[in-house]
Amino acid sequence: MTTFKEAQRSRSKPVARSSVSRKFGKTVSKGDALLENHLNALKIPFTKEYRFHPERRWLADFRIDDMPILVEVEGGVFSNGRHTRGEGYTKDCEKYSAAAVNGWFVIRGTTAQIKEGLVIQWIEKLIERLRGG
Repeated sequence: MTTFKEAQRSRSKPVARSSVSRKFGKTVSKGDALLENHLNALKIPFTKEYRFHPERRWLADFRIDDMPILVEVEGGVFSNGRHTRGEGYTKDCEKYSAAAVNGWFVIRGTTAQIKEGLVIQWIEKLIERLRGG
């Protein structure tokens, strides 16, 4: 039996440590699951894995419905994950800049920031601001 550390060393890409099982074999990160719970608790309507660009196949982790708000959960920030390595970081810069150019507000947060309640606070503040509050 292969241990987690052995599997991690033998693969070219990092192994996701924190995932929550979903139906049909899909997995969702702990950060995604927790943010989904926060949004549901506050009755903020959202769409998961929203394709926001008319030409590219980019997906945002969350879109706040009826608002120009995208939310990205940045995982692997302390484990050399895709979002923090050179090529992945560069591609993320292109994706987030394209979203901004197309009129989207992009809120980015780590799993730790979601756990602290910061990301949901940012979402609430931006919704309030966009509604003129």
